Amino acid sequence: MRNGRRFTTLLAVCAFLFAGVVLYAGNNQPTGFKVRGIQVATIQSDEISVPAEFRVALYENLVRQLEKQGFEHVYRDGDRNSADVPNLVILHSAVRQFKPGSEKARQVTTVAGATSITVRCQFSDRDGHALLEQDVTGKVRFFGGNLRATYDFAKKASLIASKKFLATDGK
Repeated sequence: MRNGRRFTTLLAVCAFLFAGVVLYAGNNQPTGFKVRGIQVATIQSDEISVPAEFRVALYENLVRQLEKQGFEHVYRDGDRNSADVPNLVILHSAVRQFKPGSEKARQVTTVAGATSITVRCQFSDRDGHALLEQDVTGKVRFFGGNLRATYDFAKKASLIASKKFLATDGK
């Protein structure tokens, strides 16, 4: 009789815990806001001297990679269509470090000639409140042109943005 009560109590506790886990898993609603678009501000390089072709490649690769990640709309700096977008995320970027490499040195040896660029990415809302800040580094070490580092940066930054902002809207 005593064992029967213990078994019944244990069974009731297990059922209660299982129901709680099921209810908790079913209540997995997103806590963030639904991102409708992202606006890419012009990349700043005030402190670090960066060649113009790198600044342009950084911006264009970033826009292209964000579009590939699945953002509904990717707006460029100054685009008037972004004025009415609810929950717009704005990406401000500033070059923190730039090490120009040598394509010839990379062809001769895999040890020398690496190109590296580090960019501080700040994702904010329309009011300027920071949602995420992170340094992202793009590199080309072995093969490829120096501008390949900008592609590497853009790919990493867009992946960070998609994980942070697209994951919250259920996609």
